[in-house]
Amino acid sequence: MNTPLDSLENKIDSVLALCERLREENRALRTQLSALEGVNQTLTNTIDASRARLEALMERLPEE
Repeated sequence: MNTPLDSLENKIDSVLALCERLREENRALRTQLSALEGVNQTLTNTIDASRARLEALMERLPEE
C-alpha cells in the first residue's frame, strides 16, 4: 500500500549496501597499498645498495 515509501526504503537499502561494499573495497585497497609500499621500500633499498657497490667498483677501475 505504501508503494512510494517501500520504493524509497529499497533505494536506501541499496545505497547502504553499496556504501558497505565500497568501505570493504577501500579497506582492501589500503591494505594492498601498504604492502606494496613495503615492497617498494625494499626495492629502493636494494637499488641504493647496488648503486653504492657499483660506484665503489668503478672507483677501483684504473683510469685510461
